[in-house]
Amino acid sequence: MINKIKALLQPRPWWMNLIWFFCLYMTFIYMPFDIFTKPFERWEEIWFGFTLVGWWAKATEPLHWLIYAGGAYGFWKMSPAMWPWAAVYSAQVTIAMVVFNLLEGGKGGGPIAALISGALFLIPTIALWRSKARFRPTTTP
Repeated sequence: MINKIKALLQPRPWWMNLIWFFCLYMTFIYMPFDIFTKPFERWEEIWFGFTLVGWWAKATEPLHWLIYAGGAYGFWKMSPAMWPWAAVYSAQVTIAMVVFNLLEGGKGGGPIAALISGALFLIPTIALWRSKARFRPTTTP
């Protein structure tokens, strides 16, 4: 059993496994809960740092679900299609964190939080951009 787990994790560095696990969590746990059980008053989606609420949020939720599902599958298989798209999406998240913190007042943290969150999310963005050679098909079970 331990050998199977090691073989499953081996194609990716530890930080990429964390991103893969995050995509799995979002695909199989959070997004189904968010889409099917969250009450109307709490419908929110954030795109490029701008908060969508109500029906606009609900209409874009399946796009987030597809992105996370694609990420989960792509990181599992280390698909060449993940480069550059994982880095591009990560860059979008970086920009969104900066914009959200600058625009959202009480919800966001302001300019300091924008700088900190932008810097933190820039790390995986750069790492993903520099990982082109890692994305090649594997024979993972």
